[in-house]
Amino acid sequence: MSNEKKSNWDSSQLRKYNLTFTEIPRFDCDDPRTDELISQQKPVVILNSNLAASAQKWNLEYLETHMGDADYTVYLSRNHKFKYFDEKKVQKLNGDIGKGIDFMQPTKKVDMKLSEFIRRLKEWKRGDDRLYLQQGLNNTVGPEIVRDFVNFNWEFCNGKQSKHNWGPLTYNLLLIGMEGNVTPCHYDEQQNLFAQIYGYKRCILFPPSEFECLYPYPVHHPHDRQSMVDFDKPDYSKFPKFKDAKAYESVLGPGEVLYIPVYWWHHIESIMRGGHTITVNFWYKDSPNAKISYPLKDFQKVAIMRNIEKMLLDVLKDPKEVGPLLKTMVLGRFTE
Repeated sequence: MSNEKKSNWDSSQLRKYNLTFTEIPRFDCDDPRTDELISQQKPVVILNSNLAASAQKWNLEYLETHMGDADYTVYLSRNHKFKYFDEKKVQKLNGDIGKGIDFMQPTKKVDMKLSEFIRRLKEWKRGDDRLYLQQGLNNTVGPEIVRDFVNFNWEFCNGKQSKHNWGPLTYNLLLIGMEGNVTPCHYDEQQNLFAQIYGYKRCILFPPSEFECLYPYPVHHPHDRQSMVDFDKPDYSKFPKFKDAKAYESVLGPGEVLYIPVYWWHHIESIMRGGHTITVNFWYKDSPNAKISYPLKDFQKVAIMRNIEKMLLDVLKDPKEVGPLLKTMVLGRFTE
């Protein structure tokens, strides 16, 4: 990462993975190459957008003073990984669909006062649960925080939404993480502007074309849209194609925004020994009027595969029957 600004971090703070990386391009918000990459649904680090400039004062002390005494959503993990799971799909595992499927929730979700969260963050010691606050930004987070939020550079956001024909903004998520926390590799079905406020995050991305190299869980599984590969200790006998995965990388600092295209895989970590991190996500629905052109794009193929898998599960009612049926359809007919 020769072009990265390294004044506040170095490579020793990055976890080691057996991957070859290509740097994610970094361009000024007014550089035409920024919009060229977004139009091609390719990631780019956007500089000098001032998207969340009004939040640059959001350190822990400021947030504790102005976010009030409400309860906020905090996830607890016994290790550094905070792997997403779908709670509704966990409930389904208790029914017929869950027969033969073992699932242990990797994290615990709790309601916590911000003051308690910050205290535990500052007093954390090895052996304690790790913490990650993930709270939607709405009118419950305190009037000063709402005022800062209203003063974001919405002209920038709205301009990107309009120019690239995205659907509506669906959600803004405030993320406060401990140093060394990792959100393991997954993809989202929305466009994402990932704005770094405080601290440094390493972002590892893979294009939708790497689908088979990252071995996603089945759609019925609570870890749907997550990779089954443990990046720390990849099992190449079980996931051999992971060796060929093409990774893109950048370390995101305060004031920088990463565009994460729809269906692009992303693995995010707060760098080690770098202090806590604060980030705000801007999620947009994909274009509601996107025209299908041929050949299909890789993310469109992923969407088709998801829909086929869901349809077969709806009909067969048993997830164990989906794979064998697909295999029967293909072997001897579409393979040499």
